[in-house]
Amino acid sequence: MLNLLELEQLAAFAEYGTLSKAAEKLNISQPTITRTMQRLEEEFGVPLFERSKNHIALNETGEQAVSYAVQLLKDAKEAVDAVRAFDRSRHTITVSSCAPAPLWRLLPALSDAFPDMTLSSSIKNNASVLEDVKSGHCLLAVLPGIPEEGKIPETYCCRPFMKENLAVCVPPDHVLAGYKEVSFEVLNGYNFLLGTRLGFWDDMCREKMPASRFLVQTDQFTMEELIRESSLPCFVTDVAEYDEEIYGDRIVIPVSDQAAKITFHIVYNGTDKKYAPAFAQLFNF
Repeated sequence: MLNLLELEQLAAFAEYGTLSKAAEKLNISQPTITRTMQRLEEEFGVPLFERSKNHIALNETGEQAVSYAVQLLKDAKEAVDAVRAFDRSRHTITVSSCAPAPLWRLLPALSDAFPDMTLSSSIKNNASVLEDVKSGHCLLAVLPGIPEEGKIPETYCCRPFMKENLAVCVPPDHVLAGYKEVSFEVLNGYNFLLGTRLGFWDDMCREKMPASRFLVQTDQFTMEELIRESSLPCFVTDVAEYDEEIYGDRIVIPVSDQAAKITFHIVYNGTDKKYAPAFAQLFNF
């Protein structure tokens, strides 16, 4: 029976060219790898090497053995990774969300309902969330509305979860401060502070405001200081809490476009006997 560790040594010999270099890379002795090459020839039952007084090299049959060894090692690694991923999936609820706000409500509810499970969440754009749904990479997905027909498998359920409305936040002396509400058309051309991990909100703002420039801040402290000290507008929503010391007397102006008024939907596999009934009960579907 072929031994994976021995096949690894064969592959290393093929890669590094000499037994001494392969032994060094694998942190084993040269006599050890020499004996391994002899055992492999016995296992295959055919000569794999051309030998001279101070040299050993793969023959044509040996090269073929190496190609099979590399493939077997790859298959073995993929099998181990797949089994480990399967085991993690049995103990992990994976959530892919198109925006951060739904996770603020969703994750605590899941944690209370499944105290023995690990929660794993990510914020992605709509296309990536849909891909996670199709591939089965997530147990729960959050999307901004009902997906178009054919975008999710027929067995999946799509249920409304929560609403979020976008607004802009400006200093009282900003030219927009007098507006009761404002459209993307009016906002287009203004420069905005923008945070990261906003999911589809980021894509939508760039799409609706192509003439605007967005000063993306990856550091939360820097973002807060710019909000506090600069006159640049930023985006807020009606479901987030904001520190008055940071936002001060800034004025919040709702965005009037329907595209800025989102009903997030939860998507999950309705035939999943383990989770579907629990999800339906947890979120009153």
